[in-house]
Amino acid sequence: MVSEYIDELRKLFEENKNKEIAVGQKAYLKDLFEFYGIKTPVRREMTKPFMAKAHLPSKKEAIAIVKECWNQPEREFQMFGLDLILKYSKKLDKEDISLLEWLVTHKSWWDTVDMLATKGVGDYFKKFPEERLKYVEKWCAQENIWLRRIAILFQLKYKKDTDLELLTNVIEKNLGSKEFFINKAIGWMLREYSRVDPLWVLGFVEDHPNLSNLSIKEATRLINANA
Repeated sequence: MVSEYIDELRKLFEENKNKEIAVGQKAYLKDLFEFYGIKTPVRREMTKPFMAKAHLPSKKEAIAIVKECWNQPEREFQMFGLDLILKYSKKLDKEDISLLEWLVTHKSWWDTVDMLATKGVGDYFKKFPEERLKYVEKWCAQENIWLRRIAILFQLKYKKDTDLELLTNVIEKNLGSKEFFINKAIGWMLREYSRVDPLWVLGFVEDHPNLSNLSIKEATRLINANA
């Protein structure tokens, strides 16, 4: 079933590929991946039949399909796989955190990782809040920058439900990093929370003078714009 599913996808992508667009997409992602040259809105429109409720595979089959999508060289497969697995984000079981970790740590770049952080992992920890601290501490102890990035970003859409103690903890564990994707994530998370409580964010920045300039710039962007 999995191979047939992938073959159908490949046929669809091949029929709609655009070499000119593919060159630009590949360059935009630092030549890390191959592309068919299908932009996201077009890809989602053409794959709608795969996402229809009546045609969705079982969760077990979907996981196998997603992992096989990750084995394909073209980035459109991974992005389709993300769209597919996120259809099951409200049906995740506690052990499915291992799948999310696997997806984050394979063929990693911001385009897949950020969707996994804000939707997959974000939804998972809403369902299993008792698992948050264990995994955040585990990920922050890793060399892998993408695991550390999702530890920072999974609360991005939590708004007033943001766990500020946990957020403070995870940011403090990443202070001093020279990694762009870590410092950008810290600033992005603080900027998003400034929509809820700008005074808390200003206080946090003031209390943490060792935040990177990038983090501070991102964190205060909305506050400065509205001043």
